[in-house]
Amino acid sequence: MKWDARTWLRKDRLLILLLAGVLLLVITLPVSDRGGEEDSSLSQGGQAAGTGLTEGEDYAQYMERKLEEALSEVYGVGKVKVMVTLRSTSEKVVEKDEEQESETVTEQDSQGGTRTTSRSSSSGTTVYGESDSSASAGQEPYVTKELTPSVEGVVVIAQGGDQPVTVQNITEAVQALFNVDTHKIKVMKLNEN
Repeated sequence: MKWDARTWLRKDRLLILLLAGVLLLVITLPVSDRGGEEDSSLSQGGQAAGTGLTEGEDYAQYMERKLEEALSEVYGVGKVKVMVTLRSTSEKVVEKDEEQESETVTEQDSQGGTRTTSRSSSSGTTVYGESDSSASAGQEPYVTKELTPSVEGVVVIAQGGDQPVTVQNITEAVQALFNVDTHKIKVMKLNEN
């Protein structure tokens, strides 16, 4: 059997192209750098899956973390810790089939007087749909929208919390993000001991 250089180069080139294709495929796969911490879904009981926190506590911690990330990038703030309190918990609005009925009766008596009687009634039943999750088999109420909790107050403890300009910048940022009154925002200096 005679060794042919052209055949060898074709096989070698084909192998290189195949390896380059696999490498490009591996590079383009989406990779999460957080290890899936953002994908923690909430279970039906109002508890975050596997954390033991209620839905409101989980939301407050999420808001605290995002605010800490944003404020730590601001000039003069330095190291920062944040506490967010919520006014209420989240609210799910379910779809309802509404039925309304009204009836107005006008009577006239023999002496020329009139009497009007109005009666109205309404009833509603919740719309149910099939459950998508395998954990809860059966039917669940159809949720049309979910209202997030509103923020009651914010405490920010920052290294630059003793500088008036930094305090003003932090206060304005919190007001812009959460629509909280100024008297419900407290900025303090971080104890560096």
